[in-house]
Amino acid sequence: MKYNSIRPGQIWLDTEGKRIQAHGGSIITVGDTFYWYGENKENTKAGNGIWHWGVKCYASKDLYNWEDKGIIIPPNEEDENSPLYPSQFMDRPHIIFNEKTGKFVCWLKIMKKEGTQESTVLISDHILGPYTMAKSGLRPLNMSAGDFDLVLAPDGKAYYYFERVHSELVCADLTEDFTDVTGYYSTHFPNIQPPYVREAPAYFNRKGLHYLFTSGTTGYHPNPSEVARAKTFHGPWEILGNLHTEDSTCTSFNSQITSVFKHPFKKDLYIALADRWLPKLPEVIGDDFYNGNRYRTVEERFKLLFGPDRDLVIPEESKNDSASERQEYGLGLDVDTSIADYVWLPVRFDGEMAYLDWKDEWKVEDYE
Repeated sequence: MKYNSIRPGQIWLDTEGKRIQAHGGSIITVGDTFYWYGENKENTKAGNGIWHWGVKCYASKDLYNWEDKGIIIPPNEEDENSPLYPSQFMDRPHIIFNEKTGKFVCWLKIMKKEGTQESTVLISDHILGPYTMAKSGLRPLNMSAGDFDLVLAPDGKAYYYFERVHSELVCADLTEDFTDVTGYYSTHFPNIQPPYVREAPAYFNRKGLHYLFTSGTTGYHPNPSEVARAKTFHGPWEILGNLHTEDSTCTSFNSQITSVFKHPFKKDLYIALADRWLPKLPEVIGDDFYNGNRYRTVEERFKLLFGPDRDLVIPEESKNDSASERQEYGLGLDVDTSIADYVWLPVRFDGEMAYLDWKDEWKVEDYE
């Protein structure tokens, strides 16, 4: 099938007719070719113990039709202690190019089963690999580092925005080779607990202003996104509000933004790339999904589960949920992400405010 438009939320196939597997991903442009890479979830079924099958990459000239270029960072099937072992919680690859070293540098988030989170850093001479591991078990700034974004500045410096798990968002300067942090950092958006802690930071720069899209923290269940703006990489950040103002479901159109891609050959086209982790959620929940009641229930549940009385209070609904309901609601990690879809939408600007409006279909050619 050949595409001539982007259709948010619909099943997206590659040029071989297979589901695209590039979750928690981003796009990097090399020459005139776009490379979309992300978590390969093709083998991740609920209950089978496989979290990922490496990092996969696709190539395109038009952002519509994507050729499978293979697994650029393969899983390590032999070493159970490797961060790339299929049952390890490897998330959200981000790749930037270092002009000084001539290396593509990839950071991975690794959620440890004991609850802490670490980073793995790999380098390559080519976007498609092979990648060699430069660092593993890295705790940037001696912190538990969760969802993140890597940012390359016009002057060649690079920055690492990450969620200090269940606490705040951190902006840290990277070393010259982009494989570690320098030690200089700033902290932002302090929150006491989920669901209010900001995760999934997605950075972009427009007209001299710095922007961050972030989500709340409610497991796989989607929640309202938020946009903030600053004049420097290190802030201070001004929260502008919810960018999905038309969304009555309070779920960011049933998606979580993973990155924002500035089209290099367009004047002012910024595309928010998002994952729809639970495509069946509306049919499972019904009316309460569409009117936002289900999200409000999840919000209250996370307040209780992560609040000061979490050891004393177990919500009645949690007691009644079956395992299958917990999977469909996205309250745990045991979800069939092999069928997750994508929601790509162009960012609309009104002055300095950014919005995402729902579109069943849209074309890159409609933008200058």
